[in-house]
Amino acid sequence: MTKLKIIIPSLVITASLIFCLLFQGHSTGDKHEITEPPGQEWAIVIHGGAGAITEEGTNPQMEKEYRQALTEALQAGKKVLQEGGTALDAVEITIRIMEDNPLFNAGKGAVFTHEGRNELDASIMDGSNLDAGAVAVVTDIKNPISAARAVMTKSPHVLLSGAGASEFAREQELVMVTPDYFFNKKRWEKHQEILKKEKHGTVGCCALDRNGNLAAGTSTGGIDNKRYNRIGDTPIIGAGTYANNATCAVSATGHGEYFIRWTVAHDISALMEYKGLTLQEASELVVNDKLIKAGGSGGIIGVDREGNIAMTFNSAGMMRGFATADGKEGIFLFRDEEKD
Repeated sequence: MTKLKIIIPSLVITASLIFCLLFQGHSTGDKHEITEPPGQEWAIVIHGGAGAITEEGTNPQMEKEYRQALTEALQAGKKVLQEGGTALDAVEITIRIMEDNPLFNAGKGAVFTHEGRNELDASIMDGSNLDAGAVAVVTDIKNPISAARAVMTKSPHVLLSGAGASEFAREQELVMVTPDYFFNKKRWEKHQEILKKEKHGTVGCCALDRNGNLAAGTSTGGIDNKRYNRIGDTPIIGAGTYANNATCAVSATGHGEYFIRWTVAHDISALMEYKGLTLQEASELVVNDKLIKAGGSGGIIGVDREGNIAMTFNSAGMMRGFATADGKEGIFLFRDEEKD
């Protein structure tokens, strides 16, 4: 993959912004104005969680593994869109790959609850009709994102949880596993070390397809050491996931309680719809102003109906990547990351 040299003071990166930083742009007064390129035929953006992700705290082998894993997921979703597939298919396939990779806190790599279990949440939303589906506190569904999509398309409900969600998944003939499938030795050892420390590592994907439809999905194992069947923002439509063809698709990661109370994903869409803000402006206002003032940490990825990409976070880092139809793409882990 061609590496891009990007030094961006803002924590929001759009496809058009990258283009302009590399090739063009002019300023008027104190504001940097960007000449927007024509809308993209398709676009995709992913995240692998936000948190204490720093270059100093990441060894070269770990960095290499995460970049490879993010690239694999991104390329799978990109292929779907390049071949004319739907945004929903791209989102589901991309997230399934990350759910199957123990590097991420979703599916196979889910963190442990206080009692030593793995409890998984996921959601997906179709921007073309505002249909949505989600599952929460599931322990035996191999790919929760596929269960969430089944809830959306094959039931009259939006959110199913626990044993009921598992029963529904079996009826839909989804792949079921025993709970020990999710056991990961490295995660368990880490869990023993940080029983009193939370960890974030949700995965997500947003996509725009050739038909102009947007979709968003998010999947997580929650926070390490959670208790009482705690559910965060991931399966809550409007908090951790939102998509609307009129505005944007958003997937969030971070301290879920804040994302729920501030309805982060929907707030970004609403600011675009009702105040006329761009995706970049709306995500900066919510993540780097509202959330910071509230004490919430984390970030979002998003794509608007023109294919502009946002990857906004207020934490030390966020694993993220994007690809657009005009040939631009990138994988990033750290804040203000610079690549040769």
